[in-house]
Amino acid sequence: MDAALIAGLIVALMAVFTVLRAVRIVPQARAGNVERLGRYYRTLGPGLNFVIPFVDRVRPLIDLREQVVSFKPQPVITEDNLVVDIDTVLYFQVTDPRAAAYEIANFIQGVEQLTVTTLRNVVGGMDLEKTLTSRDTINSQLRGVLDDATGKWGIRVNRVEIKAIDPPKTIKEAMEKQMRAERDKRAAILTAEGQRQSKILTAEGEKQSAILRAEGERTALILKAEGQSQAIDEVFQAVHRNDPDPKLLAYQYLQMLPQLAQGQGNTFWVIPSEVTSALQGVSKAFTEALPVSPAVREREPSRAGSEAVAEAERAAAEAKAEAEDTLTAGPRQIEAAGPEVDPLQRADVTRSTKRA
Repeated sequence: MDAALIAGLIVALMAVFTVLRAVRIVPQARAGNVERLGRYYRTLGPGLNFVIPFVDRVRPLIDLREQVVSFKPQPVITEDNLVVDIDTVLYFQVTDPRAAAYEIANFIQGVEQLTVTTLRNVVGGMDLEKTLTSRDTINSQLRGVLDDATGKWGIRVNRVEIKAIDPPKTIKEAMEKQMRAERDKRAAILTAEGQRQSKILTAEGEKQSAILRAEGERTALILKAEGQSQAIDEVFQAVHRNDPDPKLLAYQYLQMLPQLAQGQGNTFWVIPSEVTSALQGVSKAFTEALPVSPAVREREPSRAGSEAVAEAERAAAEAKAEAEDTLTAGPRQIEAAGPEVDPLQRADVTRSTKRA
């Protein structure tokens, strides 16, 4: 009884173990290769799968998602014999689990070594400057070569990115100096351009200012000339309208003569010959009798009026004699300390003194 129970338990356990080995659950985006008696039989997909225990063997599952692998920096020699360290990142995806398992022993290591060799071939035909500025070209060439080589391995290379390109330390220092010099040159160029633009704008402003100032002065001169023209015209019209006689003009001429000696730099002045005719006109104006109005005829001239007339006649005679003496003796110097006294003013002063 006990032996039969023990045998039954053993059979039951074997049945349970056999059922567990026959059922395989594969997660999503995973795949498993099944070998029957050591030979590839089929590939298990996601979900519930059944295999024959002790006959079928399931290999480790393969991830079908896109994978990212970063390789350590690899030394690469450029065309100008400079060693640079290039760090790459690879994006790939397994498309055929059977080929990935049976075409290559370790596809990650194979992709890494293929990336290094392809990178050295591509960068070896470029100089340092072109290598630093042609990352897109290097990436596209690497992707094309890797995609063609890894196709038979059941792998599709989606992207290859160069994460870093590290030139030697001395080259870095030289590049920094070159960049600093380039920035200084651009700064100097921008400063010169700014100064040139500033000078141009300043010159334009001065030009416009000079033009406006000249236009203003021209307008002022035109207005001044027009004003003087109108003033001369008004004076001319007034003179002709009032019809002055030569006596008034001679008197005005004599009033202007003393003003010639009022300047501080005048040491002598010449009496023109026309002064004789002017004095004759003035004396004639005082000696000739003016027309008497009816009102004046009724009244007898006063004594003070007679004395004023006599004083004026005497002043005119003295001025005439002085002018004749000047003409006979030639030009003479007159001190410019003070202006000449008008004969009529002197006559008025004498008349006022006598009245007092």
